[in-house]
Amino acid sequence: MMRQVVKGTVLSAMLLAACVLHVGAQTPKKTPKPMATPPILSGAEIISRADDLTEFETVKPTPVKTPSNTNTNAANIRELNERLKKLEGNQNSTYDEKQKRMLLNLDILTRAEQRSDSLRKQLFEMIEKENSVKSRIDQINNDIRPEMIERTLQLAGSMKPEDIRENRRKSLAAERSNLEALLTEIVSNKMNLSVTLQKSDMLVEKLRIKLEKDIDDALTDPPIDK
Repeated sequence: MMRQVVKGTVLSAMLLAACVLHVGAQTPKKTPKPMATPPILSGAEIISRADDLTEFETVKPTPVKTPSNTNTNAANIRELNERLKKLEGNQNSTYDEKQKRMLLNLDILTRAEQRSDSLRKQLFEMIEKENSVKSRIDQINNDIRPEMIERTLQLAGSMKPEDIRENRRKSLAAERSNLEALLTEIVSNKMNLSVTLQKSDMLVEKLRIKLEKDIDDALTDPPIDK
């Protein structure tokens, strides 16, 4: 009895193994596929692939410079260059400017001195006229006296002494009146000339001091090498 059970078990195991082998034989084996060689990517393809991976990344837009900004920057650069050139030119031309200013001051001083000389000459002429008019007025004051008029009539001789005496007196009085008016005008002009001459002389002195200082500075400071 025991042997029959063992035989049945062995037989069942053999049948099961035969079935497994039969099923394995019928199932086709998968042929292994060769691994594909990864293609070599160019720079553009690498960038393209990298863009594909930025799905969850925040992309910051690159600001684009407008032509107006470029023009503004160029204008600023030109302005800075012009300022720099101007500063360099000022530094290089300092000595020349001092020389020009000194020559200009010398010309102004010369003209001011000439003006003072002209005013002084006019003042002297006015003084001479004033003295001449005063002398004539003094002479008229002496001639208009009755005794002087009478002496003149005696020397000249006339049939109508009263008329000649009156005409002589009126003529001297009119001349004296005109000379006194002229003297008043001469004195007024002389005073104006005197004040103007004083101011002109002060200006000449001021210009002379300034010119002397410029000359001293020019002799002290050496010229700037260009």
